[in-house]
Amino acid sequence: MKKSIKGQVWLETVVYILIGLVLIGLVLTFVTPKINEKKDRIIVEQTITALNSIDKKINEVLESGQYNKRAVEFQMSRGELNFDSQNNKIVFVLDKLSRPYSEPGVNIPLGRVVLQTTQDGKYSSVSITLQYTQGIDLTFNDQNNNEKITPSSQPYKLYIENKGLINIGIEKAYKIDITK
Repeated sequence: MKKSIKGQVWLETVVYILIGLVLIGLVLTFVTPKINEKKDRIIVEQTITALNSIDKKINEVLESGQYNKRAVEFQMSRGELNFDSQNNKIVFVLDKLSRPYSEPGVNIPLGRVVLQTTQDGKYSSVSITLQYTQGIDLTFNDQNNNEKITPSSQPYKLYIENKGLINIGIEKAYKIDITK
């Protein structure tokens, strides 16, 4: 009689453990997508803050005069940061978002920063653009080309320098050089 009671206790223990594991699995199935969605939103908001910080440093350099230099530091764990010197813009692209950050295809201006979400099948991506128009000529390492910064565990430090007025065709613009 004692052997059957011990066997019953072990059987009940195994059944309870299995039920517990199934419940934990079900909870994780529903909670994990919400956690990932929240992480994506936080990364987009941090990127908007970082681009606004870069814009602020560029404005400080412009106001402080020629040969003035400032440093800006930021962390980038996902996405890629593109410096498009030919079009005078800085674009951050974050792919494989679990849900759209905003309405797909609609430009959302946030000060000088413009956010646009695109939907591509199961995933969506966000493009955050900092565009400069007249009066500013952005360069990266004194060149008018495209530069791409990829994610890193170490923070990036960018140096922004006002190189003074230059002639662009018949117009004049301030040359702002960005270096790593």
